[in-house]
Amino acid sequence: QVPLVESGGGWVQPGGSLKLSCAASRSILSAKTMGWYRQAPGKQRELIAQIPLTRIPTYADSVKGRFTISKDNAKNTVYLQMNSLKPEDTAVYTCNLDFWGTSGDSWGQGTQVTVSS
Repeated sequence: QVPLVESGGGWVQPGGSLKLSCAASRSILSAKTMGWYRQAPGKQRELIAQIPLTRIPTYADSVKGRFTISKDNAKNTVYLQMNSLKPEDTAVYTCNLDFWGTSGDSWGQGTQVTVSS
């Protein structure tokens, strides 16, 4: 398990923006995939954005065009830029990095994002 430290969650009004950060304690160049999940109350955890092996980002339909996943290799950090936020985006957001070798899957602690008026 590689420790991941998330930041950037909070409250925002509909139409607003937030940027989440996920800092890893080892080189993210060693990660097979990098992604962001979210889980709303009473719902399954869903993958909403991912940088896969191809390094071409993919997105769930619910966030496509509004969210952008990116990374900074030098900072060992993965980001999620969230724009045009909707109340239905309210959830706990968690980052995931699947590292090569014995490190395997690493998960952040989760950060709450609340979108409301």
